[in-house]
Amino acid sequence: MSETMTRLTSEDMKALIGAMQTVIAENAGRLTELDQAIGDGDHGINMKRGFDAIAADADVICAKPLPQAISAAGMKLVMSVGGASGPLFGTLFMTLGKSLPEDFDRNQFADAFAKAVAAVAARGKSEAGQKTMLDVLYPVGEALASGKSAEEIVAVASDAADATIPMEAKRGRASFLGERSIGHMDPGSCSCKLLVETVAAWISEKEQAA
Repeated sequence: MSETMTRLTSEDMKALIGAMQTVIAENAGRLTELDQAIGDGDHGINMKRGFDAIAADADVICAKPLPQAISAAGMKLVMSVGGASGPLFGTLFMTLGKSLPEDFDRNQFADAFAKAVAAVAARGKSEAGQKTMLDVLYPVGEALASGKSAEEIVAVASDAADATIPMEAKRGRASFLGERSIGHMDPGSCSCKLLVETVAAWISEKEQAA
């Protein structure tokens, strides 16, 4: 990822929304299986509903300046995703959008992402190491801030999601299982990994084509 962020047009944003919708839809079954092991069993279904809702409203969302579009996507997640995932993923997107200027560079994006992750932590009353989506978001934020490439950020996200498998859940419904939560990947962390992979791949392709 370059120091100067590639400016996204309305059509770019629609394409990126489509890519995120596709990866969530393709992995909805897997996400649900992960959640059946340690949660309510509906994470994949809920995430698919949320990104389908964003895609259905993409024309309206993408007509806005990018920061406002990101915030609008977050609000759509809050309104359409059930369980804890809606407020948490919605908070991530909404805070990211609100924290970005209309034109921004990589450093400003990294700062805004850090604020968004902090907002998720506050909303969920969670911290790193508790087997939640934060266990992917914090390492990704650090990778962004340190100037790692898109490929390196993808590797960080993948490793971080895998690292939730041996953890004992301390927050969320999985925490009620205690030690029985060990041995399963956190569903929210898996969703974060998939979205990071998708966005990073999309940006890399756009930068290479520029």
